[in-house]
This record gives sequence, structure tokens and C-alpha cells, in this order.
Amino acid sequence: MSTAVDVIEARLMSISVTEDEIMARLSDGRTISVPLAWSWPLSEATPEQRSNFCVIGDGLGVHWPDIDEDISVEGMLQVSPARRRKKVS
Repeated sequence: MSTAVDVIEARLMSISVTEDEIMARLSDGRTISVPLAWSWPLSEATPEQRSNFCVIGDGLGVHWPDIDEDISVEGMLQVSPARRRKKVS
């Protein structure tokens, strides 16, 4: 027996970044928020760096060019903190 499942891929409609969280309104009607602390590059960024972002992949994610950080909608929905990158000596 096979079952067909319709998967609706949620896309970003709008996003805002505060000192404490990333808030996103999705195309499927949901509004989600993720603690800013879960993205250590964003939590360490200046307010100006945090406010400079662009939606990428036709709404599949967001990119912060000043700090080279990308977060996908899928990543926000999985609610798992970003791992800190290892420093290269």
C-alpha cells in the first residue's frame, strides 16, 4: 500500500531580527521565531550587520553578507542551534 503525501514547502514572506530573536512569517501562514543565541554569528554581530540581510532561494532561506551567515527555513523549523565553527590556526 502506498500513501501520497502533499508536502508544502514553506517559504519566507518576511523576516525581522531583534536583539533576542529571528522572527519569520512563512507562506503557509505560520509565524516562527528562533532565539538569536542559536546562531552564534548573528548573536555576535552588530545591529547593523544583523539588519543587512537578503532572502535567498526564492524564500527558502536568508543570507547575511556582512558575516557570511545563511539560515534556511528548514533549519529554523528543525529548531537546532548552529554549531560553532572550529578556528583555523
